[in-house]
Amino acid sequence: MSSGYFPAGDSVLRTVHSERAVGLNYGQRALMLGAAHPVNFIGTQANTRSGARPFLRLAHTAKVFETVFFGTRAEADKALAFVERMHQRVVGQLPETAGKWPAGTPYTAFDPALMLWTVAVIADSAEVFYETFVRELEPAEQDALWLDYLRFGELFGMPRDAAPATYREFRAYWDEIWSGDELHLTDEARDVARAIAFEIPMPRYLHASRRVHNLVLAGTLPPHVRKLFGVSWTGAHEAAFRSIVRGLRTARPVTPKRVRRGGNTASFEMVARTERELVAAGRATLPSEAAAA
Repeated sequence: MSSGYFPAGDSVLRTVHSERAVGLNYGQRALMLGAAHPVNFIGTQANTRSGARPFLRLAHTAKVFETVFFGTRAEADKALAFVERMHQRVVGQLPETAGKWPAGTPYTAFDPALMLWTVAVIADSAEVFYETFVRELEPAEQDALWLDYLRFGELFGMPRDAAPATYREFRAYWDEIWSGDELHLTDEARDVARAIAFEIPMPRYLHASRRVHNLVLAGTLPPHVRKLFGVSWTGAHEAAFRSIVRGLRTARPVTPKRVRRGGNTASFEMVARTERELVAAGRATLPSEAAAA
């Protein structure tokens, strides 16, 4: 079988995303952070076909990403071609002013700045989960990981010169965008992002694990992001978060490799299936205003 774009043993990105502690968690965090950019959020919401079933789209996106991360080049190219066709349709204008962005601001899925923002929230989230639950990356690994993300972005059409060239420059960009005026969280974005992050459709028997997931996700958010999204965080939350992290890191060396590493298609499909059942029963998975948009 031919190797993919991120070969095992050579790609730090593949090493990071192969950890289920990353693969099952980074997506919700990335989507939550991504919603803070109003052009990104409004453009996505206005051009989605998933309607009242947002987790169907998210599950499909997650499977596409894992195909690119882990699949052969032929498999990845097929997935990338599908995404490109979908992105051709994502074009429009902001219907109203959002922060610094005036009504009428044009957007497209191929806007280099928005593509960089999408890669950035993925890169930050995946690294945070890896370093929280596995180990800290060495500086050389951080550099190699960012180069992999540059390649990942290029595969989706992001021009390389639109992105920071090095990991250090990426972190400077990351700090600057959060401290500047690019971001503006609308009320709808806050509601939708919180639902996507903390209300993942799961069978009832997994609701306890969802509570753990939600605590872990909130714990990995910087304080200023928790404040922005209205996520409560107390000393008790912090203590519970640290206890969970400590327990999982301690258990990792004795956890079978097949359990802690690998793809997550079955989990993504379980979420989409549960959402379908909830919608069929008349229970929306997004706030009512967003689901009706």
